[in-house]
This record gives sequence, structure tokens and C-alpha cells, in this order.
Amino acid sequence: MVSIGEAAKHFGVAQSTLRRWDEDGTLVAKRTENGHRRYDLSEIRPHSLNTPPKLDRKTIAYARVSSRDQKDDLLRQSQVLELYCARQGWTFETITDLGSGMNYKKKGLKNLLDDILSNKVERLVITHKDRLLRFG
Repeated sequence: MVSIGEAAKHFGVAQSTLRRWDEDGTLVAKRTENGHRRYDLSEIRPHSLNTPPKLDRKTIAYARVSSRDQKDDLLRQSQVLELYCARQGWTFETITDLGSGMNYKKKGLKNLLDDILSNKVERLVITHKDRLLRFG
């Protein structure tokens, strides 16, 4: 028997989805004495649930510098990010940009935002918050 959090992770859905399924009878949870939901994963057949297929989402390492004379720093940022992602065991893609933190029209940033809005990105790794954008 696993908790609602573990079951949600197993099925790739939110805990609120499991609660809704419990209420509408799609997947009825067993209850503890204190009323907490518990799930026996061996009894559940995933094809009986209307779960969307898990998306193959990626990790993005994003590095940016403001000007061409900072290219060495861009290389260092990329190396730090790649080393960190590799040590975490993540498969990742590195995006680098050259341009002001107030410029929203950088090619790499636009591609990154498109991927995020398309739900293709699981995690974004940056060296500092201001490497993504200065404001907003």
C-alpha cells in the first residue's frame, strides 16, 4: 500500500487527479484509520485508467552572457551546468545565448520558452537567476 503522493508519481498524474478519480469511482482508494488514501499498485491496471501517456520531457541547461567579450564566461557557465547535470545523472540539452538580459528576442530564449510552453521541459538549470532574464 502506498500513499497518494507515491501513487501519483507512479501514474504520472497530480494528487488532485487521484482524489477526483476516488470521488468519481474511477480508482477507489483504501482508507487508513485516519482517513488517508492508500493504493495497492499491484491491484491497479494502468490501461483501465484514462491516463495520458507520460511525456518524454527534457532537462535544459541555459547559459547566457551579455556581450561577445564575455564568451569565455559563456563557456565556463556551460561547463559548470553540464558537469552539474551529468553528476545528477540527467540527460540534458544545453542552450547558450549571447545578448542582454533585457532582450526577450534571443534565439535560444525563444526556443526555450516554446519548449516550456509545449510542456517539453521537465527542469531548467541555470547558474544564476539573472542568466535567464533581468526582469519579468
